[in-house]
Amino acid sequence: MRNRRTLIMAEVSMMTAAAIILDLLTFLRFWPQGGSVSLAMVPVLLIAFRRGWKVGLVTGFLYGIGNMIYNPFIVHWLQALLDYPLAFMLLGLAGTVPIFKQSAKWMTALWLIIGTFFAAALRFAAHFTAGVVWFGDFAPEGTPVAVYTFFYNLSYILPSAAASAAVLILLYYAAPRLFTPDSR
Repeated sequence: MRNRRTLIMAEVSMMTAAAIILDLLTFLRFWPQGGSVSLAMVPVLLIAFRRGWKVGLVTGFLYGIGNMIYNPFIVHWLQALLDYPLAFMLLGLAGTVPIFKQSAKWMTALWLIIGTFFAAALRFAAHFTAGVVWFGDFAPEGTPVAVYTFFYNLSYILPSAAASAAVLILLYYAAPRLFTPDSR
C-alpha cells in the first residue's frame, strides 16, 4: 500500500511538472486577459483517466497553483481561485468517464474525447464565471459581458481541448498501458 501511494505521488508530481512545461510551450498566447492554446491539459487528463478523478483533481489543483504563480492575471482573490486552482482542478473530473469499460478500442477513444470535452466544459464554466464577474470592462462597447466572455474563453479552450483529445487518442493507440494503473 505504501509503495502504491508513493508511486501515485510521483506520477502526480511528474504530470504536474509536464503540464507546466507544456503550458510554457504554448502554441498561441495572444489573449490580452490571459488564456492560451496549449497541450497543458493532456497530463492532467491522462492521470485522471489513469488514476481516477480524485488523483486528477489533485493534479489539476497543483497545476493551477503553478500556473497562478508563473503566469498570473489576477484582479481579485476570488477570480484568482476561479481562474487558476478551480478551473484546472475541474479537469480532473475527466476521471469519472469509464474509458476502460469498453470492449472496442474505438469506443475507448470515443470516451476519451467525451471525457476531454466534459472536463474542458467544466474548466470553461469556471473561466466564464470569472469573466462575467470581473472582466466585463474589457468587453467592447455594446457587447453584452456574457457574450464577450463566452467567445473569449471559447476561443482558446475549444482548440486546446481538441488538440488535447487528439494527443490523448494518439497516446492511447500508441501506448494504451499509459492509461491503465499499475501496468508494468
